[in-house]
Amino acid sequence: MSVIIVLIAFSMLLALAFLVAFMLSMRNGQFDDTSTPQLRMLFDNNAPAKGKGSKASEEKKL
Repeated sequence: MSVIIVLIAFSMLLALAFLVAFMLSMRNGQFDDTSTPQLRMLFDNNAPAKGKGSKASEEKKL
């Protein structure tokens, strides 16, 4: 019976620790940006390679 009391106390402490961590992350603004992540995949940020042996520099020579 005493093991159940220890486990309940430990689970309450663990839940309190997660609540404190969540509240601190909310205060620091970790969850503020709600619109950019779902739109980020729509933008193509792959810049063409610039260099001596790249395909882009060969096309400019032609």
